Amino acid sequence: MKLIIQIPCLNEVGTLAIALDALPREVPGFDTVEWLIIDDGSTDNTSTVAKELGVDHVIRHPVNRGLAAAFMTGLSACLRLGADVIVNTDADNQYEGADIPKLTGPVLAGEADMVIGARPISETEHFSWVKKKLQRLGSWAVRVASKTQVEDAPSGFRAISRETALRLNVFNVYTYTLETIIQAGQSNLRILSVPVRTNPDLRPSRLVKSIPSYVKRSLLTIVRVFVIYRPLALFVYTGSVFMIVGLIAGLRFLFHYLHGTGDGHVQSVILASLCITLGVLLYMMGLIGDLIATNRKLLERISLQLRRSNLPVE
Repeated sequence: MKLIIQIPCLNEVGTLAIALDALPREVPGFDTVEWLIIDDGSTDNTSTVAKELGVDHVIRHPVNRGLAAAFMTGLSACLRLGADVIVNTDADNQYEGADIPKLTGPVLAGEADMVIGARPISETEHFSWVKKKLQRLGSWAVRVASKTQVEDAPSGFRAISRETALRLNVFNVYTYTLETIIQAGQSNLRILSVPVRTNPDLRPSRLVKSIPSYVKRSLLTIVRVFVIYRPLALFVYTGSVFMIVGLIAGLRFLFHYLHGTGDGHVQSVILASLCITLGVLLYMMGLIGDLIATNRKLLERISLQLRRSNLPVE
């Protein structure tokens, strides 16, 4: 059994040695533990330093392509290298490397296909109040969309089985954390959360450049997730709101019309017509989105077969 620990990196010369020092070279249940660095277009000597520190595999993007692309590049490389289980962690030493057996244990035991480390968000001092609330909002949205019970969806500390890694496709260029959980949930893969420890900040977050930017990106990610993976539910619920408003406005006009005072309530007819029209359009968008989602699932199956055929023969 081979475990590969992958770390997406961007200009991590200052923290990489600390993060690697905390990673294990032996994990119960595995014959081999290897490290893989994905250098996402760093402008410092991240790749060189990684090799000097004994990293087994270093892959470099010629330009910065984003965290999600680096994550997927790592998964593809781990599969080519014959990994049975893949652990993803951060280069800033946010997560406690000694907790990796907590992630891999349920995968080895056949109890889970993906295990996500749940951080003690409420107790994390360097998380602002807004960030804590957004973390919880994002986790709730992912639980609804994926029909799972993930406690800390934005956590990047996770163990993934080979079969699960084959099934993942990330379209979001900002982050992979939410989308991969939803894909796994939609594919009926078993996802488990386990509590993990975190370390003090070594540097400011690259994803959270400012609270307004983080709020905007988080909300857009959540909305996009629902549009891609639960389009019928999203547009039907939204369309129903407009339909209800339109019906209320229409009934209001009808009430006054039957009592001979309809002339002064023409605005209710206009509002009813507009809302009902928007409701019908949203229903149609939901149906179209559901058809597109079905085609996406078919394409994912084809992609899965192609990836399996490209795996090294054991």
